[in-house]
Amino acid sequence: MPLRKSPNNIFVKLLLGFWLCSSLIFAFVSILPLLQQNHDQSDLPPKLERLLAKMANNVIENPQILQSDKLKRWSRLKDKNDRQIKIFLVDENSNVLNTHKPPRALRRFMLMADEAPKPITHQFRDELFFGPYHFKVDNTPYAIYGTLPEHHPRPWFLFFIDNKSLTIGITILLSGLLCGLLAWNLGKPLRSLKRSADALASGDLSSRVDQATTARNDEIGQLAQAFNGMADSVEEMVHSQQRLISDISHELRTPLTRLKLSLALSRKKGQESQEIQRIEYEADQLEQMIAELLELSRVKLNAKENKLTLELAETLNQVIDDADFEAEQQSKELHINIDEEICLPVYPRPLSRAVENLLRNAIRYADSKVTIQTKSQPEHLIIEIIDDGPGIENCNDLEAIFKPFYRPHSARERESGGWGLGLAIAEAAITAHQGNIKAENVEPHGLRVSITLPR
Repeated sequence: MPLRKSPNNIFVKLLLGFWLCSSLIFAFVSILPLLQQNHDQSDLPPKLERLLAKMANNVIENPQILQSDKLKRWSRLKDKNDRQIKIFLVDENSNVLNTHKPPRALRRFMLMADEAPKPITHQFRDELFFGPYHFKVDNTPYAIYGTLPEHHPRPWFLFFIDNKSLTIGITILLSGLLCGLLAWNLGKPLRSLKRSADALASGDLSSRVDQATTARNDEIGQLAQAFNGMADSVEEMVHSQQRLISDISHELRTPLTRLKLSLALSRKKGQESQEIQRIEYEADQLEQMIAELLELSRVKLNAKENKLTLELAETLNQVIDDADFEAEQQSKELHINIDEEICLPVYPRPLSRAVENLLRNAIRYADSKVTIQTKSQPEHLIIEIIDDGPGIENCNDLEAIFKPFYRPHSARERESGGWGLGLAIAEAAITAHQGNIKAENVEPHGLRVSITLPR
């Protein structure tokens, strides 16, 4: 499917996401000094301008103040609120005349005032500077600046200017959150796609990607649509294969029935021979194999039926009774440890057939004892069938024994006379339950087959 030129494709989303993230962070950091300047700096109010004019007139009327020790006393006064006001007299060379150590904040304010088109005020931490007021004495220019102790509440965002390390940390955190939201937006549909792919790989052919993912107008939505199309094709092909096997098995039964009918007629006519006995034996074997193939197809095609929530003990009751009778006939013991209170959703017939095949297999190869038991977990139920037989010599065969027509070269199969379909039927039945089945050797000898079913 060609890539659609759409504003919703992943390239555009990534570009816009990271561009927006970096732009917001840059704007946040860049605007803080401007906000501080707009908050701390304003025009000189008339009240303070009159105060500076009054002090300037005092110097103009009494120029001897500039040449006497009275300059220091002249530069200090109090307002109506009993606040200490400091006045700084500056000459044309920007030298402060009434103090030998002018405050650093005064120098900063003088630079700000030189750049301003008219007199201003500026709020520092605990002081308010204001000015300048220009005047002349004997044609010599002077300027007056003032400061008074004043603390104005600052907006919360100016806190970041005074705490640069914290600002950097918060900026990194915010960028991480924004990038995390972008990653989550991209990762959520991918996780949905992964779950559907895992379910399909485990045998759930009905698994599809959810509609919210397929409705996306980007590459992920296109991928989800392609996945669903592939899953539809795979499901159709698998079901067609199973139907073909089932149809062939049905068709084989017709000539097989005619063959057995011919054998019966031959016997009635007294035509009994070793060859006829052999033909009858092979016909019986062929009929059993066809029955197994039909059962395998039926189990695999049964996956879309509705499950029934039943008690496990009741579901397996007849199977266990038959297995107990068969074990008794072979002088072997069957130990049963199944919690009668266990209920779970199952396909009754496929599950019973799976357990029946496993029990018959275990009884056939056990030396003296077979055990069937259950283990409950919060989300799963485990059914274990254990025998004390020879086990399976080749460990590679432990997984392969569940494949159709696979017969390992071991003592468990040399005398079986089967076709390797019994365990394949069991595996297909458990897969239809979205469960799994595995075999493992136990010490000192024997085999354990574990069935895991979702609760």
